[in-house]
Amino acid sequence: MITGTVDATRELAVFLRSRRESLDPRDLGLPLRRGARRTPGLRREEVAELAGISTDYVMRLEQARGPRPSADVAEALAAALRLAPDERAYLFGLAGRRPRTADEPATVAAPPLAQLVADLSPRPAMLLNHRYDILAWNLEMAGLMLDFDTLPPLQRNAIRLCLLDPRMRESHLDREAVVRDGVAHLRTAWAAHPDDQTLDDLIAECIAGDEDVARWWSEPAVTLTGRGRKVVRHPDHGVIATDFEVLVPLGDPDQVVVVHRGADDGSRAALNRLGPG
Repeated sequence: MITGTVDATRELAVFLRSRRESLDPRDLGLPLRRGARRTPGLRREEVAELAGISTDYVMRLEQARGPRPSADVAEALAAALRLAPDERAYLFGLAGRRPRTADEPATVAAPPLAQLVADLSPRPAMLLNHRYDILAWNLEMAGLMLDFDTLPPLQRNAIRLCLLDPRMRESHLDREAVVRDGVAHLRTAWAAHPDDQTLDDLIAECIAGDEDVARWWSEPAVTLTGRGRKVVRHPDHGVIATDFEVLVPLGDPDQVVVVHRGADDGSRAALNRLGPG
């Protein structure tokens, strides 16, 4: 049993050393040197050369004598040690750094996640990327919100629709909660992806398009709702209350699945009427 607080510096030392020792120099195209190797895997100086850092620093990291690597050094070590994506994320976590992502977020749904959204029917579900672009949805989700197929692809954004689209604005019974949550999600996405120009443009559009958004943006509120309740007035089925969950796939945290379920008998009956029938 593991007890006490995890020492990230020592965990980092063990992880780096184990990954170095698991590599075969021949697989990395390194020249064979004379004399038998006293330890398996790469030598520290070989890791240092591949990562562009000093051998002394590699030694200090492996001996838990810090300091913990910067984001640049963590990236260089991940490349030098040929880390898999989950190992890279673990290294960044131990270093206390945020893993870098591609400049552009996914704009196409990961096929397994798109299939999951379809399989969740009759519960309304959709797949979003980090800036809340709607990448996939089922018929019930379109029935609950609106027909996304009628929108240009650049307008298929859940936050933009909730904050600016007249049809969505009028449907939410608790408008202030929607604005507050939308701004909190935008602010958190902006902090995690400061170089995303499309996200910047979306934020600017929302601030310019609604004075309530502008007011809440000036407040440093970043509390996110990974689950909660939405109450909408549907044009055909009256008031529908849903409990929602936001699910983050372990292997692809920049795409999330949002699932709704009826919060009461009347709402569940209404949701059942939203499907293909």
